[in-house]
Amino acid sequence: MARNRTKKAQTSGNAPAAAARTSRKIDRRVKRTRDALGDAIVALLQEKPFDSITVQQVLDRAKVSRSTFYTHYRDTNDLFFSDAEDFWEMMSSTLARSKERSNRVAPVREFFAHVADWMKFYRAMVSSEKVHDVLEMGQGYFARSIAARLAVLPAGRSLAPSRRTALGHAYSGAMFSLLSWWLNSQSQTTAAQMDDEFHRMVWAGVGPRLTPAHSALNKVSLEPIRRR
Repeated sequence: MARNRTKKAQTSGNAPAAAARTSRKIDRRVKRTRDALGDAIVALLQEKPFDSITVQQVLDRAKVSRSTFYTHYRDTNDLFFSDAEDFWEMMSSTLARSKERSNRVAPVREFFAHVADWMKFYRAMVSSEKVHDVLEMGQGYFARSIAARLAVLPAGRSLAPSRRTALGHAYSGAMFSLLSWWLNSQSQTTAAQMDDEFHRMVWAGVGPRLTPAHSALNKVSLEPIRRR
């Protein structure tokens, strides 16, 4: 995880307003620094194996000082996973941030289109053997955002919280499985079409055509079964 250790500035006069302005400036400066470092390691990962990338190479590419780097990160591994975490947070919260009024539970179209543009980076992650950890992190973020989305959509509000959580994990896993197939098969299906297909699958399970078995599942506890 990235750590922002920036100290609060001392202010006088209109302290709250001055502090807010200072905080915004610091936040923008920190964001620019983190973006530069993140872009640098992404670019380097497309050129060489991850284990051969040094902090100095990242600093040279990002034009950031060593002291600034270590203010935020322990090493290149910390930088890489912090950047990945920022990406998943941004991508999984797309619908909530845009206040979308559709019945979509995940921004599949936006996510798949973005990944398609970064196939070289995706392959670099595979070769660096970090793709599993990164995708596992992404599945966790999307599982939580899908469950939260089901809680606010009319067709999902009546679902028990435990079922929304379970469905969040199930549909997040299904989405990443579809992504893997889509990338590896070189399918001509568009990102928008994959979005439609994914949501047909989602609402076939939690939409108005629930079977009695599905309705019963909504009423039972999903707590782990205790062995006697």
